[in-house]
Amino acid sequence: MKILHTADIHLTEYQDERWQTLERLLELGQENEVDVFAISGDLFNKDFDAENLKPEIRKLFSNTRFRVLIIPGNHDKDSYSSGMYFGAMANVLGNAPFEEYGDVRILGFPFEPVYGEELVGKIQALGNSLRDDKKNILLCHGELLDVFHFKMSRADFGDEGEGRYMPFKLSYFEGLNLDYVLAGHFHTSFDVRHLPNGGYFVYPGSPVSITKREVGQRSVNIFEVGQPPQQYLLNTPHYEQVSIELDPLAGVHPLEMVKEHLQGAHAESKVILTVSGYINSEKAKISETDLDNQIKELTTGKCADYHCDFKDIRRIVEDDLFKTFENKLLDSGCEEAKAKQMRDIGIRAMMKARR
Repeated sequence: MKILHTADIHLTEYQDERWQTLERLLELGQENEVDVFAISGDLFNKDFDAENLKPEIRKLFSNTRFRVLIIPGNHDKDSYSSGMYFGAMANVLGNAPFEEYGDVRILGFPFEPVYGEELVGKIQALGNSLRDDKKNILLCHGELLDVFHFKMSRADFGDEGEGRYMPFKLSYFEGLNLDYVLAGHFHTSFDVRHLPNGGYFVYPGSPVSITKREVGQRSVNIFEVGQPPQQYLLNTPHYEQVSIELDPLAGVHPLEMVKEHLQGAHAESKVILTVSGYINSEKAKISETDLDNQIKELTTGKCADYHCDFKDIRRIVEDDLFKTFENKLLDSGCEEAKAKQMRDIGIRAMMKARR
């Protein structure tokens, strides 16, 4: 049995890039011959978006060869009243407790504003619905507190403010016969943890960038039940950070350096561009202002953000003291990276001395 697992699409409008991402995911499900397409919360950004988009969603979810299983997230928790129809192949596991496919049972644990002991009790109560003779899979939507001990922060959960959204720990699943917890709510990247019993807890990340914090190529989780989760990279809209450090001694015109870096960006990316370092305006035949304006013109329609942080050091590199320093660096025979580091220190020191 094969499952495609995603979350946090946050649909708002018909045929926008988020909608097109959902269509692409359904195509991906067909191409990979999945049996289940699991959406672990926040399919819609707001409840009124669900109401507006429902007719089109019904069409999408009635023309697949696989089941579409959905749970409510914190953004769309009131979008799935009992009896509401989301397509012939769709089922909301907030309304029905589980579905079975041979030796696989899939349960839903939708978002609720519960915390602490009450949440622990609800998670442990899932044990009554788990089967020892089956592979048990749980869809859930909330904050795994364990991730805050590592590289992640509240910013990784989208624009959620400072509130807590069904915060739980891996230890809450202790003693439960769960093979997979397929989660949603964490946006920024694909992340896999091990459950206390040896199963897998998986955040797939958002399949399309929702905020500028979702940087890099997006992904979903496509896996065979019984095998580890598998990250599948997507060609969907996303933000990409491009940082360029200009070097006045590199022999490359600063504008050409910017062009070269932008050409290497992913076709579906919206670039967050930062240009720092130094230029020699006399050698490059371009002023700071003209370079800034030309970069803005070059990046129009290609960049989500552009930050200018470069400085003109024409007077410094032409200074006899700096030339002497540069010649000594060349004579020292030190490796290129070290020489560049020393050169930068020398430039900053001379800029500070000239203030």
